[in-house]
Amino acid sequence: MTRPDAVLFDCDGIVVDSEGPTLALFVEELALHGLPLTLEAFEADYLGQTVEMVARQATAAGARLPDGWVAHFYSRMNEVMLAGVPLIPGLLGVLDALDAAGIPFAMGSNGSLAKMKISLGQHGIEARFRAVLSGQALGRPKPAPDVYIAAAAACGAAPERCAVIEDSAQGARAGLAAGARVLGYAPHGAETATARSLAALGVPLFARMEQLPDLLGITAL
Repeated sequence: MTRPDAVLFDCDGIVVDSEGPTLALFVEELALHGLPLTLEAFEADYLGQTVEMVARQATAAGARLPDGWVAHFYSRMNEVMLAGVPLIPGLLGVLDALDAAGIPFAMGSNGSLAKMKISLGQHGIEARFRAVLSGQALGRPKPAPDVYIAAAAACGAAPERCAVIEDSAQGARAGLAAGARVLGYAPHGAETATARSLAALGVPLFARMEQLPDLLGITAL
């Protein structure tokens, strides 16, 4: 990959290691309401969606979600975030390498702004990003490209000159639709359902954040 003008990061699973507890919470809640799913099945069919999108798809699949379930889930999820979520290993080194190379970076997520303030605020890194944007807040969540188009603009870059770092097919579709080059983070190997869905889109995969500077054409860590 040639050196990008900007790098656009997803949040959950890319910057903060929040997907494990969040996905487990989804599986628990859906099972309580009549839709038992394995974690792998949930990842394959729902990863990268907003809570509202999950609710619609799960209801269509047979879940009996009560009125107010979306707000209830957000409340439970924020409690999980407040309990503490670590950064993805190697992430700070990537941000340092981008700063040293003079490449701006921003965040585009399907998560709520409130959730990102909780998770990023624990580590004091929100201000390092040119912008922290929510497709949900924009009213056009991924796979719509809007959040990555806006993140590129915040960096003063054309989307086609940006690299998007994603871990879900939903997010990768958004990056590709924006015209950006997409790299897929697959820390659990290329044979997981999520990794296969990224590869099916033609997205190159990498397993460790320490690999990312070389893939971006900047100085290795």
